[in-house]
Amino acid sequence: MRGIRTEDERLLRALYASHARPLLVYAQRLTRGDRQLAEDIVQETLLRAWQHAADLTVERARPWLFTVARRLVIDAERSRRARPGQVGAEPLEESPTQDDELDAALDACLVADALGALTPAHREVIVEGFYRGRSTREIAARLNIPDGTVRSRMFYALRALRLALAERGVHSP
Repeated sequence: MRGIRTEDERLLRALYASHARPLLVYAQRLTRGDRQLAEDIVQETLLRAWQHAADLTVERARPWLFTVARRLVIDAERSRRARPGQVGAEPLEESPTQDDELDAALDACLVADALGALTPAHREVIVEGFYRGRSTREIAARLNIPDGTVRSRMFYALRALRLALAERGVHSP
């Protein structure tokens, strides 16, 4: 039993040495500069890495760590929104507004993550159609495929994207 703990400890030290600084920078960007929250996110991410030590190697851990950190930030933001706001004794001059910029950033992370789950052909028609604003005819010409193939790929790509978003806890319309 002691040998396993020593290996886990070595892995955690190696993960910290290799990935803690970039992970902190990433978490701080996701938390809009909130260093304290970013440090908490890194700590929780490394705790989860320790809990999954049997599945990780130092060399292949970075994508896993960054995904865990991003999801922890998203969970923290959802928890913050679910709790009532804290107010002082003085009356409010303005009612608090929801932070649309942070919501948009979190949504963009979730959509980017879900797009990564699509096949390259499906991702390509989604990017061309929705991000670059091209029509199916323009996409067909650009990709050198029939217009009907573009429409078919778009249909199945949107269906796969909805499924990928649902798996990540996002309810699409």
